[in-house]
Amino acid sequence: MRLGFEQAKLIIEKGKIMAYQSINPFTNQKLKDYPSHSDQDIQNALDAAEQILKSDWSQQVDTRIEVLRKLASNMREQKSELAKLMTLDMGKLIKQSEGEIETCAKIAEYYADHAKEFLAPVSYETELGEAWVEHHPLGIIMAVEPWNFPFYQLMRVFAPNCAIGNPVLAKHAGIVPQCAEAFEQLVLDTGAPKGVWTNLFISSDQVAEVIADKRVRGVALTGSEGAGSAVAEQAGKHLKKSTLELGGNDVFIVLDDADLERAIKLGCQARVNNAGQVCTAAKRFILHEKIAEQFKAGMLKAFEQLKLGDPLDPETTLGPLSSKDALEKLSEQVEKAVAQGATVVTGGKAVEHQGNFYAPTILENITRENEAWYEEFFGPVAQIYVAKDDDEIVEIANDSNYGLGGVIHSQDIERAKKLASRVETGMIWINWFTDTTPELPFGGIKNSGYGHELSIDGFREFVQKKLVVVKSPKK
Repeated sequence: MRLGFEQAKLIIEKGKIMAYQSINPFTNQKLKDYPSHSDQDIQNALDAAEQILKSDWSQQVDTRIEVLRKLASNMREQKSELAKLMTLDMGKLIKQSEGEIETCAKIAEYYADHAKEFLAPVSYETELGEAWVEHHPLGIIMAVEPWNFPFYQLMRVFAPNCAIGNPVLAKHAGIVPQCAEAFEQLVLDTGAPKGVWTNLFISSDQVAEVIADKRVRGVALTGSEGAGSAVAEQAGKHLKKSTLELGGNDVFIVLDDADLERAIKLGCQARVNNAGQVCTAAKRFILHEKIAEQFKAGMLKAFEQLKLGDPLDPETTLGPLSSKDALEKLSEQVEKAVAQGATVVTGGKAVEHQGNFYAPTILENITRENEAWYEEFFGPVAQIYVAKDDDEIVEIANDSNYGLGGVIHSQDIERAKKLASRVETGMIWINWFTDTTPELPFGGIKNSGYGHELSIDGFREFVQKKLVVVKSPKK
């Protein structure tokens, strides 16, 4: 459940003191408290970042590349310890935590490999003479990041900006402070100077003040619609470039000619990965009527076989939600959906357990009059919709406020390609699930936000482009 615009605006305008605490969502035991940073700490961070821009750092691309390579190496060497921090902070299954560390290392290496290529001047043909565009650091970037991928979300911002030479101030989510602290230390351990990446435990009103500071030139946020609207408003007010990734209500389309066994397996995986707390998770399963009952039966069986338990146990296949608050919000959302006419196929309630567990759930018979049709369910809750043909599939898919990712399963690739072009979304995958790799752009449309991360597209978001023209004496 996401904040409404006015609620988020109130937070950023009047401030909200956040407690930075690590609470194990499997036991709900507090592990550690973290003090918030003061306004003076923020000024010190801005001063340090400003010094980075004035130093040789912005000119030393080989040094920045070496930082990225060492960061990738260090993360792999510390994979077990870092993965455990994630699992303790927000409940991610330990195998998935380990996989996230490897993904981070690959992102760092990708930008190390391509930094010089992406920074190289680009020539333009013109009758005026010789012309090219240079690429320079944009300036200090303010990053506001969520808890569901505690290291990956930070790396998506750090790696390209390190390659460019932009220093970053980062406000991580309040429930993953151990990961926030560890990432800053990882950057410092590469030999990068203080100020290249600075972790700040600050409130939302302090974030607004940082955005307003004239030394800050860009803002990157991943989070809720409400928070995104408020941050975009503040960034726009002060003429700062911003990128927003605000979640989604992704479709998982299964056509009548699909490999059903594969589609069911991948669909269930795509719904319950990270306990369903993924912006690009499969959330709305739109099924061709000819295979709908078979798919539903297969999903039901797969959900019933999930093993709930300690996320540190490699045998666990469904961990807890990240917090008590997340569990309460999801419970309320499902209850409201049922009250408005949805039918529960399985699950539909919290699990009696010491941790924040919600039963894997399937909902069907959701109409447009039901608020659930347009909402994002951040947890292991699948919605099933049945369509008679490709046109109705597209109609259901596009009747959404979001447009982040999506999936189509079909053995007729040409049919799937045509359908993919008709679905309104920023990313769509055929015969897989919505995935991420360093070389592919990540971003959405509609209320899922704007701008991109990863690939050359993400690199270009916060680079200063400068045109240089040498006038031909003959013209």
